[in-house]
Amino acid sequence: MSAKVENVVIVGTGCAGLTAAIYTGRANLAPLVLEGTLPGGQLTTTSEVENFPGFPDGIDGFQLMQNLRKQAEKFGTHYESGTVTGIDTASWPYTLKLSDREIKAKTVIVATGASPRLTGIPGEKELYGGKGVTTCATCDGAFYRKMDVAVIGGGDSAAEEALFLTRFASKVYLVHRRDSLRASKIMADRATSHPKIQPVWDSVPVAVEGVAQGAVSGLKVKNLKTGAESVLPVKGIFVAIGHVPNTAAFKDAADTDDQGYFIPAGHSQVKTKTPGLYVAGDCADHHYRQAITAAGMGCQAAIEAERWLADKEA
Repeated sequence: MSAKVENVVIVGTGCAGLTAAIYTGRANLAPLVLEGTLPGGQLTTTSEVENFPGFPDGIDGFQLMQNLRKQAEKFGTHYESGTVTGIDTASWPYTLKLSDREIKAKTVIVATGASPRLTGIPGEKELYGGKGVTTCATCDGAFYRKMDVAVIGGGDSAAEEALFLTRFASKVYLVHRRDSLRASKIMADRATSHPKIQPVWDSVPVAVEGVAQGAVSGLKVKNLKTGAESVLPVKGIFVAIGHVPNTAAFKDAADTDDQGYFIPAGHSQVKTKTPGLYVAGDCADHHYRQAITAAGMGCQAAIEAERWLADKEA
């Protein structure tokens, strides 16, 4: 283990993590950013981002993350690959445990995000991210104007996604394995009564069609009661069966809710029960899940870390 103690270690390289890196870098804290299995986060799977301020013509998601990375690097950020498996906060500086090493840090910002749950059906992975399969209607709905689309799921998120998509799509198929939605009554009523939304009850997705063409051309579904299979003629498929927050490695140092999302402490969006440990982005926010809100939380976490460190060492 290196004897070096980092001022700030940021775990994650999405909008939250890289914004935190920009702010702590400009504060001359020389942050270390740990890149996990998806450098750049979920935005790297989005072909075009139209709702991030400052880009009137939109910007490629991968390019946006590259820009943030370079901006953070300009202010003294350094990067290492590695996945954190645990953290020891019994003594300060804290110790981050990785599979092959340990890193000591005075402050830690956890911006590990959340991984969207996917169905695992054939064609889904191949056409995910810019080819017709997505997990975010707010991000990608506008690309499907006057097209037929499908939403997979039956909870509040699925109902919200379907309703949002009615602003753009000609028709929204809502595919659910039961004969009624699990969503709250008000959301379920809104979704099932909307003229553009057609529920596909008692059905599960079987395959995404269009792999050979490189774009979604349909969604094959199977009726669980009859066994009959059919193809929904859609150009876009929105998977809305939830997310899994990447928080397990930090569960002893920060409180989490029953879904695993971090619960902030101290009337803050980013503080935790452990002084000097902060959270930002989708790992702590399952309500908005937007690039700009994640960036805002990264900014907050960085400022909190900078101020706490200054007080600690004063």
